[in-house]
Amino acid sequence: MEQIKNIVFDFGGVLIDWNPEYLYKKVFEDKTEMEHFLNNVCTYKWNVLQDAGRSVAVATVEKQQEFPEYKAEIAMYYGRWAEMLGGEIVENSRLVKPLSEKYNTYGLTNWSAETIPLAIERYDFFNYLKGMVVSGDEKLIKPDPKLYYVLLDRFNINPEETLFIDDSAHNIDTAKLLGFETIHYTPEINLEDKLKEMGML
Repeated sequence: MEQIKNIVFDFGGVLIDWNPEYLYKKVFEDKTEMEHFLNNVCTYKWNVLQDAGRSVAVATVEKQQEFPEYKAEIAMYYGRWAEMLGGEIVENSRLVKPLSEKYNTYGLTNWSAETIPLAIERYDFFNYLKGMVVSGDEKLIKPDPKLYYVLLDRFNINPEETLFIDDSAHNIDTAKLLGFETIHYTPEINLEDKLKEMGML
């Protein structure tokens, strides 16, 4: 293993708790209807298309035409998007500052270019990143290796000197293929302890 010089963080599920249910449990009185809406109308797969660069306005109108009975609720998805942010995953986000004093820290995220500014405005850990690559800006999405190459080329990063932390197994698989050191973050993992084990904290 090369000496690690860089750490790349995914945001959602690692540093930020994002979940549409935080908004929609206030909108729907019936949990079953909320689950139906999120599983069949404004689905995870639909949101990913905006993460890949599609305009949220276009996405909203198309979805409202498909499900006119949910026109108001569909408008809320991006109209009240900030209410889906549950906050920082503090036990992880508080590590960014001390790590940034020893390593070059970056972000590589699947996120809409139109909503990422709301998160950047809200959370201080962004101040300790040297740079980030956002899927919505690049119109590429993890686990596509091309998005990782954008990061590597833009910031002149050697993957063999870089630790990549993500909560998606598919994203971790791509990182491994490209030569990154990786941590597949899951709720069972204590990230601080893991980094200490690796001698990085």
